[in-house]
Amino acid sequence: MRQSIARAAALVPLLLAHDRVAAEVQEQVLVTASRVEEAALALPLSWSVVDSEELQLVAPVHIAEILPRVPGAWISRQDGQESLISLRSPVFTGAGSCGAFFTAGDSIGLRAPGFCNVNQLFDSNFEQAGRIEVIKGPATALYGSNAMHGVINVLSAAPTAQLDHVLSLEGGPDDYYRGKYHYRDTIGRHGLSVNFNGASDGGYKDDSGYDQQKATLRHDYAGDDWSVRTVLDAANLNQETAGSVQGYKAYQDSDLKDANPNPEAYRDAWSMRLYSSASLQLNDSSSIELTPYLRANDMEFRMHFVPWAPVEKNDHQSLGLRATLRTEVDGIAWSTGIDSEYTEASLSEVQDEPFSANQPQGVHYDYDVDAQLFAVYGQLRTQYDSPWEISAGVRWEYNNYDYDNRTQDGAPCGPQADNCRFFRPADRQDSFGDWSLNAGASYRFSDTYLGYLRVARGFRAPQASELYRLQSGQASADLDSEEIDNIELGFRADWDGGSRLDLAVYYMQKDEVIFQDPDRQNISGASTDHLGVELGLQYWFDSAWYLGLDANWADHTYDSRVQILGSSGDIKGNDIDTAPNLFGSARLGWDLSALSGQDTLAELEWVYMDNYYLEPDNLHEYDGHSLLNLRMSSTLGRRWSAALRVTNLLDEEYAERADFGFGSYRYWTGRPRGAYVEISYRFGVQ
Repeated sequence: MRQSIARAAALVPLLLAHDRVAAEVQEQVLVTASRVEEAALALPLSWSVVDSEELQLVAPVHIAEILPRVPGAWISRQDGQESLISLRSPVFTGAGSCGAFFTAGDSIGLRAPGFCNVNQLFDSNFEQAGRIEVIKGPATALYGSNAMHGVINVLSAAPTAQLDHVLSLEGGPDDYYRGKYHYRDTIGRHGLSVNFNGASDGGYKDDSGYDQQKATLRHDYAGDDWSVRTVLDAANLNQETAGSVQGYKAYQDSDLKDANPNPEAYRDAWSMRLYSSASLQLNDSSSIELTPYLRANDMEFRMHFVPWAPVEKNDHQSLGLRATLRTEVDGIAWSTGIDSEYTEASLSEVQDEPFSANQPQGVHYDYDVDAQLFAVYGQLRTQYDSPWEISAGVRWEYNNYDYDNRTQDGAPCGPQADNCRFFRPADRQDSFGDWSLNAGASYRFSDTYLGYLRVARGFRAPQASELYRLQSGQASADLDSEEIDNIELGFRADWDGGSRLDLAVYYMQKDEVIFQDPDRQNISGASTDHLGVELGLQYWFDSAWYLGLDANWADHTYDSRVQILGSSGDIKGNDIDTAPNLFGSARLGWDLSALSGQDTLAELEWVYMDNYYLEPDNLHEYDGHSLLNLRMSSTLGRRWSAALRVTNLLDEEYAERADFGFGSYRYWTGRPRGAYVEISYRFGVQ
């Protein structure tokens, strides 16, 4: 692999000297940094975009299939639609670890800040998104708690200027079927975008599979004074979950890799977000935007990943308001605003059957939490007629939790227990006030080449589950907010014809890391270091052939002398578990349109995963893997089109993720080779 990367690096001098004769390059725009479209090339920030054309070609069944196109991003696919996120980070597990990332739909969090879920990306309609934007490292001041390692923002598809009306049907292995429908058009001042998809998967493992439905409705209104965008986004998932297989390299054992040791496991999840964003141009230099929103989430699942397998139910409902004033005067553009949100949440954990005295049958937890968030921020960007561009921002945020225990305080275990696993703290309130800062500068060496430097601090308040879902007799969790400091140096090249290069080198240090110690106490105070290089390349050899490369090298290590759950001693200097040094993807594409007379594209993708350690002591390891995927799509006349996708082309035996827990290797087995065929019909074409 390192030889492959070296060969790819050797291409760079050729790229710098090469001109492609093709269509005019289009300026890249980004929404996520400031919540409005802005030119992104000179922005001193590490960002990536997956556009609608890439989404259409990949047609992802799972979001893990699309984010290998983002340097530094790895979505670890669990069973069904479950996932774990790695973004300029290890893959984090644990009750509140998902708080390291801000996942959003149209810049509104998929979950409330203190109530994340590791699988929360399945709440987004990424299948029919207009684009997916990713910020790596601490975000701008417009984002607060959770935007530490980065932001994944799934943007809804906008109405089109002309009618776009398509129905698609798809079939694949293991009784997989999916239908997708969208209608997009603009008539006068009103634009409408209707998007729906439904999928059914029989599952490639025993007693597994899922049914899923998603819908996104968007209406845009352009008035004389006000412009209003209203979006309703909803998702439903009913899943029969397959657990991990156990034993060294069990993913290569023909008797084990398709087995489901947890046939009783399931996950039912429902979510909805509704917002209306209204903007008014106050004068030639200023505008105001008001965005009220509603959010609702409900989930029930069996916790098959612990031996006593209780059932958890959680839900929360949020009402929020964002208000932003944008001003541009004499080459300086800045945004100032407030974010406010109120959330009502609940969680229960109940064990159906007796297991042991320390994990008793009955109610383990049952509580409500009312949460309030309030934040003020300012973010500016210079846009002088100069090779220099400056960006800076500051945010202060207050998070408050009002916790109400709905069952008896203390441990639920009887007198026979010698070390009760669960503890329910008494009613209490907790609040956290945090600052984030960012500053950066970019310099254009020419119309093609640009460099930038950025420093930033991010934070996350503790999640409610870290504060109130305690274990082993811990009466209260005295936790601080996690903080991360980031410095990065970047280089960009943007050539005519659509070829681009993006290189970033970063160092991040995270403090007050929340973890469980060997006594299963939730505590904070650990430190970790994160050093990495990210490379993104899109290069067109000519009008027909292109090369894509998205690679990441990183070193994620423990930087404090602490003992954490799963370690036997001092782990300072050890690699963080599930943190491969090298991963990424490369793609070779061929546009056959000139030969076929139809819009035809073929792409071969190589996905690489390095080896990584499975626990903090670095004694157990996964060997890594390489996969090949093939994709082809073509129009068939004016109305019809077809696509073929073959995943895991060489039928590699691999693990989507591996760890070492409860004294055993555990693997989430990767899917075998699968072929997917999609047929689409476009309405309204003459």
